[in-house]
Amino acid sequence: MSTATLAGAARLAEPSELAERLRLAGLAAAPERSGVVSSIVGLGIEVVGLDCAIGDLVRLGGEDAAGVAPIEAEVVASTRGGIRCMPLGRMAGIKVGTPVRSRNEPVRVPTGTGLFGRVLDGLGRPIDGKGPLQADGYVSLQNEAPSAMHRARIDTPLQLGVRALDTLTTVGKGQRLGLFAGSGVGKSSLLSMIARGTDAQISVIALIGERGREVREFLEDDLGPEGLARAIVVVSTSDEPALMRLRAAFVATRIAESFREQGNDVMLMMDSLTRVAMAQREIGLSVGEPPATRGYPPSTFSVLAQLLERAGTGERGSVTGMYTVLVDGDDHNEPIADSARSILDGHVVLDRKLAVVGHFPSIDALGSVSRVASRVTAPERREQAAVLRRALAARRGAQDLLDVGAYRRGTNPLVDAAVDHEGEINAFLQQSMSDQSTADDAWAALARLSRLLGA
Repeated sequence: MSTATLAGAARLAEPSELAERLRLAGLAAAPERSGVVSSIVGLGIEVVGLDCAIGDLVRLGGEDAAGVAPIEAEVVASTRGGIRCMPLGRMAGIKVGTPVRSRNEPVRVPTGTGLFGRVLDGLGRPIDGKGPLQADGYVSLQNEAPSAMHRARIDTPLQLGVRALDTLTTVGKGQRLGLFAGSGVGKSSLLSMIARGTDAQISVIALIGERGREVREFLEDDLGPEGLARAIVVVSTSDEPALMRLRAAFVATRIAESFREQGNDVMLMMDSLTRVAMAQREIGLSVGEPPATRGYPPSTFSVLAQLLERAGTGERGSVTGMYTVLVDGDDHNEPIADSARSILDGHVVLDRKLAVVGHFPSIDALGSVSRVASRVTAPERREQAAVLRRALAARRGAQDLLDVGAYRRGTNPLVDAAVDHEGEINAFLQQSMSDQSTADDAWAALARLSRLLGA
């Protein structure tokens, strides 16, 4: 091709589009490598005859396997005798001798503003029936977390639209916060409130291991058209292979990172981190890792650290992470919850006792902590939050006496104030899903409440 022809092609295509075309052309011209399936044990597929790196994609079945629909798999382990793959689809029809071809490339992820309002699967492909993606470009799924010495410090509060969080557990841009609760306590509903109420420029939502029934309910009822319009949703339901569920978490994170690299403030919401850990447990055990704490292999905890550290601030822009953690049997000290809490920059505890009496959001204000709240709030606002916390703590400490009628008024002024203004406290802490509250309105309401409590 002449230089003039190349220059004309460059003028006709955007830089990202031209780069993608050249990449695809190079892949088409590359010699095709092939191998065969040598054994299948559980979720692991052994392949001989291929020399691939960890993270590469291969295709099983196809032209040489009549009646077998081709599926993609990812290389997760390598040995002297061959490679071990895990499927990104259902393995029906795959058997020993099935041909395997290398894709010659790792997973790539679409990026750009054309993704707003779209629903993607665990490989970044559209599943909402709205046609092809209008992506600005594609980036490799693999990416490094920002260097510790090049991260910007967290010094700016981020509005979430939930009064109890904006005041008592204030979040900063670039913080990573965990929502800890058992099943059915309102984690997904709280996430949808945050998606609609946050002032972050972009929202990326990952639904990992969700029930298929709940996906459309979340999109249409909880998130709604307004929330979806400025969001990108990545979905991998509970019936999909473990590798798809794990990849969905990293795809959502990579999309959020691509916007951060452009200097944007992004809200990344993931429901749930526990199901990501469960997917990694399936993968680790299938490739021969020994089970450790409660059956989780060691790689589970390293994968959690890698995933969570990729959120946060960069040299410019930020990814604020909201991760739900499904605590096993309401045990907040189980391995995944304990590991996540040690990495995250704060945690919000949802209390089942509050949920069953209709207190929504069921946030345990005393059990929830933001590790950056003191850096992103003014001293007078911190004091107002402390006044409410002290009143709640005093009321909780005297609750047994109040229940049996043994408390004597005047014993503790804080308990008296909490009892006298119980209605105002509950009105402040409770909030319907349709109630949109700005951070300024929340702080003004807290100032009025602190004056009632005697501050």
